Amino acid sequence: MTTALILLPIAGALLVWLLPWPTSRAAGGLALLVALAELFLWIVAVRGFDFGSGTLQQGADVTWFADLDASYKVGLFDFSLWLVGLTAFVGVAAIAYGMWAGRERPRAYFGLLLFLTGATIGVFSAQDLLLFYLFFEAMLIPLYVLIGVWGGTRRAVATVKFIIYTMAGSLLMLVAVIALGLANETFDLTRLQANDNPWIFLGFVAAFAVKAPLWPFHGWLPDAYREAPTEVAALLSGVVSKTAAYGLIRIVLPSFPEPVVDFRTVILILASVGLVYGSLLAFRAHDVRGVIAYSSLAQMCLIVLGIFANNASGLDGALLQMINHGLVSAALFLLAGAIERRTSTARLELLGGMARGRPLLASLLLATGVIALAVPLSSAFAAEFLILNGVFDRGWGYAVVGALAIVLAAMYTLRLISAVLHEDVGSAVHPQALDLRPAEVAIIGALVVALVALSFWPAGITDHAFTAVLSAR
Repeated sequence: MTTALILLPIAGALLVWLLPWPTSRAAGGLALLVALAELFLWIVAVRGFDFGSGTLQQGADVTWFADLDASYKVGLFDFSLWLVGLTAFVGVAAIAYGMWAGRERPRAYFGLLLFLTGATIGVFSAQDLLLFYLFFEAMLIPLYVLIGVWGGTRRAVATVKFIIYTMAGSLLMLVAVIALGLANETFDLTRLQANDNPWIFLGFVAAFAVKAPLWPFHGWLPDAYREAPTEVAALLSGVVSKTAAYGLIRIVLPSFPEPVVDFRTVILILASVGLVYGSLLAFRAHDVRGVIAYSSLAQMCLIVLGIFANNASGLDGALLQMINHGLVSAALFLLAGAIERRTSTARLELLGGMARGRPLLASLLLATGVIALAVPLSSAFAAEFLILNGVFDRGWGYAVVGALAIVLAAMYTLRLISAVLHEDVGSAVHPQALDLRPAEVAIIGALVVALVALSFWPAGITDHAFTAVLSAR
């Protein structure tokens, strides 16, 4: 089942690339069908999953390099199953939105989106260090092309920054992977022994910090999130960034128990600084995408606080927040794309008054914003409460910083909603600008419905999740 989840979108990408298509919509239609089939396959996997067992399930193990004890070993734990589902769900929304937007060179474009989906699911499924690295690198290739070819006017700058940062992180990870594998005489993640080498630990942490991104390794974030096509930015912020947090949970915590304790204070301080820093920059951002981008930086730092609290509450909250933020940021980026299509700008000072005559746009932006605000009874509230409760055990100061950042999040979210929907009608908002069309409502509304459903039952994610993390050690 796990192999099918990985290979289905990759095979779909090959079909989209290689087969002749009479129209651009035909290529996009096949890509959407493959993405929907992937989502259906994940639902089948959920129905056959034994939750709470804490064991690796629905996997495969085939020898790859016998001399290195490296293998094609894949499988799913409870927590990785939900991240695969997030990838499949946001992948459907991204491809559907790309069809609606009518991207140029659709065969190449939709094929790359499918390949990105398959590689990302491979990251969440790999149980071998070399295989994990292979999928982690394969995931970056379509992102380079998607930003560099289909990005905005400053796509060249954004792509160069993205390549420089991610290549530096990838080289550090490669060294760390080789060192850890040779030290254990195996690359099998399920058989790795505890390692107390701080340099190998830092190699992994630095690589994941770049990909997340975390402060102060976030230099590529503003340009990439602003210049990427809307649906690519949704995938980059909503899904790809979660591979870094997953790497911290799956590789760093179980493999380096002593360095985790030794460097915990430093990492928690950096995450706290990044949480406040990202929130302040989001509040000062002059455009819609800037607010979402810097809020993503802040949210990833909050997730790292939960991860390095390294207790049941913190980890449960981090896992839940990974799903929450993936859905929230994807919905917000698609809404940003809808706003840009109607106004040809994302600058807040040129927007305003868009709630007038556009009830669907206003409703979806308000609903997403309210959940992002972490109001009580929302899934974001549950996740942030768990994280703050977990990190409080490591020091009350971290919980205070987290609470302050939640207040700042309310400020920048309300500022965004007010600047777009209320205040005076901006110069870029024309009376003839239409409300969301049915296709846009269906795509973005599905993400919002998932968030509402998760708010009713956050325990669907958190139940047994920490048990699974422990068993993965």
